[in-house]
Amino acid sequence: MLHLRVICPAEHTDDVLGVLAAEPGATHVVVLRGAAIDPAGDVVQADVAREAANEVIDALEALDIQHTGAITLGPVETVLSTAARKAEKAAPGDPADSVVWEELVSRTREESTLNGTFLAFLTIACLLASVGVVTDSPITIVGAMVVGPEFGPLAALAVALARRKPGLARRSLFALLLGFPFAMAATLVATLVMERIGWMALDSLDAQDQVDYIYKVGPLSLVVAVLAGAAGMLALVSAKSAALVGVFISVTTVPAAGFAVVAVTVGEWRIAALSALQLGINMVGIVVAGVLVLALRLRAGNGADRLLAEARKDRVHQVRRLR
Repeated sequence: MLHLRVICPAEHTDDVLGVLAAEPGATHVVVLRGAAIDPAGDVVQADVAREAANEVIDALEALDIQHTGAITLGPVETVLSTAARKAEKAAPGDPADSVVWEELVSRTREESTLNGTFLAFLTIACLLASVGVVTDSPITIVGAMVVGPEFGPLAALAVALARRKPGLARRSLFALLLGFPFAMAATLVATLVMERIGWMALDSLDAQDQVDYIYKVGPLSLVVAVLAGAAGMLALVSAKSAALVGVFISVTTVPAAGFAVVAVTVGEWRIAALSALQLGINMVGIVVAGVLVLALRLRAGNGADRLLAEARKDRVHQVRRLR
C-alpha cells in the first residue's frame, strides 16, 4: 500500500474525493477541512493499492492539483486493515509487478543529480579501480564496482527515454558526460603523483593477467551489460535493492574508466582506447536494457489498466446506488 496525501483548494476537495470514491484500490479516506496552511486549503489522505496509484495520480494531475496544491505519495510498511486487503484485492495485478511511474521518475531524478557526493563516489571508485589495475587485484576491482554511483544516471536515462522526459535525460547525460571525465582526470593526477613518489610502479600492462578482462571487448561484454541493465531496472522498479549489488559487480563501467587512465600513464594507447570502448558498450547496454524492461512493464500495465477501468466503473455504479 501507498499513503496518499493531497493538499487542494477547498473548491476542488469534492473532485478529489470523487476520484478516490471511484477508485476500487483506494481506502482509508480522511478529509481535514481547512487544515493546510501553505499552500492553503483542505487535506485529503488515503491509502492506495500500489497497482492503482498511477490512475489516481493521473486523475489528480488532470485536476491540476500539482500546481494548485500538492500530491505526496509514500510507502506504508505495515497495514492491519480488512479494508486495505479488500482494496488490494480489488486492484488487478500484483504489487511487486506494479510500477508507480512518478515514484520512479522522482527516485531516478534524485540519483542522477551531478553534485559533490556523486563526483566524490565516482572519483573514489575510479581511484580504487586504478589501484586494482596496478596491483592486479580483482578484489579491489570489485570494490570499485560496488562504490561506483554511475547506475543512477544510467537508470534515469533509461526512464527518461521510456517516459519521454527530456529534462531528466539532459540531467542524466550531464551527470555522466561531466562526471566521468572529472573522475578520470582526478584519477590520472593521483596516479601520476603516486608513481612519482614511488607508491606505484608500472611500466606496462602485460603482466596484469587477473584484470585484463576489463579492456577485452567482445560480444559477451554487451550481453553482460544488457543482462545487468535489465536486472538493475527490475530491481529498481520493484524496490529490490539487494539485487542492485549484483548489478554493480557485473558491469565493468568504473573499472574500464580506471583501466583507461592507467593505460594512458604507461603509454598503452590501444588498451586505453579499448577500455574506453568497453565503458561505452557497458553504458549503452545498460540503458538499452533498461528501456526494454520499462517498455515491457508499460505494455503489461496497459492490460492491467483496462481491468482497473472496468473495476472503477463498477465502483462508480455502487457509489451512485448508495447515494
